[in-house]
Amino acid sequence: MKVCVIGTGYVGLVTGASLAHIGHSVICVDNNEQKVKLMQQGQSPIYEPGLPEVLQAAIQNQTIQFTTDLAAGVAHGEVLFIAVGTPALPNGESDTRYVEAVARGIGNHLTSGYKVIVNKSTVPIGSGDWVRMLILDGVAEQSMAAAEAQFDVVSNPEFLREGSAVYDTFNPDRIVLGSNASRAIEMMQTLYEPIVARKYAEDQALPPVPVVVTDLSSAEMVKYASNAFLATKISFINEVANICDRVGANVVEVAKGIGLDSRIGTKFLNAGIGWGGSCFPKDVSALIHTASDYGYTAELLKAAVSVNEHQRVVVIEKLQKTLKVLKGKTIGLLGLTFKPDTDDMRDAPALTLVEQLTRLGARVKAYDPLVAQNGVGQGLSNLIVEMDAGHLADGCDALVLVTEWSQFLSLDYAMLAQRMEHPVMIDARNFLDKAELEQVGFLYVGIGR
Repeated sequence: MKVCVIGTGYVGLVTGASLAHIGHSVICVDNNEQKVKLMQQGQSPIYEPGLPEVLQAAIQNQTIQFTTDLAAGVAHGEVLFIAVGTPALPNGESDTRYVEAVARGIGNHLTSGYKVIVNKSTVPIGSGDWVRMLILDGVAEQSMAAAEAQFDVVSNPEFLREGSAVYDTFNPDRIVLGSNASRAIEMMQTLYEPIVARKYAEDQALPPVPVVVTDLSSAEMVKYASNAFLATKISFINEVANICDRVGANVVEVAKGIGLDSRIGTKFLNAGIGWGGSCFPKDVSALIHTASDYGYTAELLKAAVSVNEHQRVVVIEKLQKTLKVLKGKTIGLLGLTFKPDTDDMRDAPALTLVEQLTRLGARVKAYDPLVAQNGVGQGLSNLIVEMDAGHLADGCDALVLVTEWSQFLSLDYAMLAQRMEHPVMIDARNFLDKAELEQVGFLYVGIGR
């Protein structure tokens, strides 16, 4: 099938490259000329494991193109994906101006022939009808009769995890399609048939991927509800961890015990410093805002946000309890990105730590394998970015494990302890071996342990 993907961020580029990889003819459109030139050369503008290989294979097979020409993309695609960003506004509402611009632009360039317009961006509930209205506004601007514009809008939310986005594309838990138009649903099912049939899955013996077909609003809600539930689950186990700290229980064992209940499950029960990134904070805030718009107060979701905000301060409290006064102390952060296997620092807990430690008069250093490599941390204020863990440890009064990079499991902690002023480790992810660190001289402090 012929596909156009508008927007080449995490979602758009992974979607476009993956669809090209399974044989569809894809044009990716972006208004950033420098970014387009980079992708035309086979280079990914974002860090995502496996993406460069998929991208380069698609270019070699001539199944993917990159352009700044929206008209060319619209003309090419039978299926048009809107995959632009919807960042959160200060009040928690989603900023949908990029979606609006793209929808009007599609309408400006529509010609005869049926097309499926797919909302891949995470958009507020009810955006399917809104996008349809904007496309028709664009159609009117080119003096084309609305009846000539043959298209349907489909909501097809993404469930990609940064760091595992390529894997998740070929091995999804489900595919959600929202529309009342049977023709559009049939085309989307044809588009995804190789993925549904597990032809590119890691385990091809698994049963077909479940496809959930529903209405537009329900599909949009599935995305928000999924992320809100996972965020709430993390906040729940962090709440439990804080109680464990006070009563002497071990949250790692508690999480194991409750996670074996099939109704609960083990995933997202890792206590620590809380959630961050581009999805959970934005989507939970947007759902709270949507509820408010319709006269409902989402108390549980508000509590999940409140617990998460406090969880970052818990690390500061543990440092104060261990070191007492933090003014004049040097604190080293092991990891900066909000999760491993990504260079994304949007709403990363580390940023809160840097801000709070600086306010309390501490000197803050950090080492992150990817941030150090890419240099994206050099612009952070009040932070010294080191190029290796050894230099990070030099003169530190405490280290804080912030991001659970696998590389941190094999560090020479005996050497790090010797280079520190005080060998203190605050393990904000309960990631390290407590006994091993204590054996080489560290005072180990976990979360809820």
